[in-house]
Amino acid sequence: MVIVRRAGVTVKDALLAAVLAAVAVAVAVAWPGVRGLDAVGVLLLVGAHVPLAVIRRWPTPGLVALGAMVVPYHLAQYQHHALVPAEVLTLFAYAWFGRRVKVVLTVVGALLLVCVVAMAVRGGGGLVREQIAMIEAMVSVVIAVQVWRVHRARLAAISEEAARAERAREEEARRRVAEERLRIARDLHDLLAHSITVIGVQAGAAAHLVRGDRPLDREELAEALGAIADTCRDARTELRGTLQVLRGTDAAPSGTLPGAHGIADLVQTARAAGIEVDLDDADAGTPPPEVGVAAYRIVQEALTNVVKHAAATHVVVSLTRADGGLVVRVADDGRGPVGGTPGGFGVLGMIERARSVGGTLDAGPRDGGGFAVTAVFPAADVAAPR
Repeated sequence: MVIVRRAGVTVKDALLAAVLAAVAVAVAVAWPGVRGLDAVGVLLLVGAHVPLAVIRRWPTPGLVALGAMVVPYHLAQYQHHALVPAEVLTLFAYAWFGRRVKVVLTVVGALLLVCVVAMAVRGGGGLVREQIAMIEAMVSVVIAVQVWRVHRARLAAISEEAARAERAREEEARRRVAEERLRIARDLHDLLAHSITVIGVQAGAAAHLVRGDRPLDREELAEALGAIADTCRDARTELRGTLQVLRGTDAAPSGTLPGAHGIADLVQTARAAGIEVDLDDADAGTPPPEVGVAAYRIVQEALTNVVKHAAATHVVVSLTRADGGLVVRVADDGRGPVGGTPGGFGVLGMIERARSVGGTLDAGPRDGGGFAVTAVFPAADVAAPR
């Protein structure tokens, strides 16, 4: 829809109407038609030009005023051609500024047809053909203006659609950037928080051996330091694979990205930190890669929170199939909750992990003490265990 800004009555419009009225009166006096111009004819002729001064502001009243003047003027058989400029300009302006153009112009056309029929009764055939030609010219002007308005409306619609599409692309780009930043933050948090927590526990155990009162057991100390080195090496390998995926350059080397198969390593690491961990994954099957990564990260974050905050002695990690999907559960006997320190992002990150692959996650205290994290992933071609 084209919206045209309408101004009020301007000096230019009034001057144009006055000049055209004077010219029309001069033409009607110099070349009289069937009936010579008298006082009534002058009044009608000049009055027909008044709408030109207000047609911008009031298109419909201006057109009605024009009809009220031109119909009796033509029926009285005054000089017809003198009114043509005013009629054409008024119809042109209404077609440009007016509303409900089709309905109003249909009424105007009917009135003009009445004039033609009346003149056909009172005048000759040549006069009728002349009036029909005038009406055709006016209708052509209106049609041309309407075609131009439709063209402009179509261009405006196309421009608006292009602008909406551009805004949608920009919003989509911003959304993807935000999602990518969130994914990077989540990956780094899951990887580094777990590794640093485990290293801290293992380093504390090694320091306790060195500071202890009993004789230093070199083999036990070497085992503790070796566990730290293994954790650092695994974290470095996993970080390298994660960064390669985030950069979008080369695919990560096979085996560097985490998955459901790596949960057993997480359990071993948690055991090395001094917690008794049971793993039940006999019925897990082989989930899709994206589900396996999400399950790995959720177990990783849950075990990290257990080591850091829960003061638990026993944890059960289970992976089972349900309705074709995968259910991952980490339950401890600690003091809970395992959501991390105030302002942390542990549980929130796990929820986002589950949602990213269409799953859900519930985290809360267990009946009888402890805390449980349960993630349910939808059915997605999980291969049955062999």
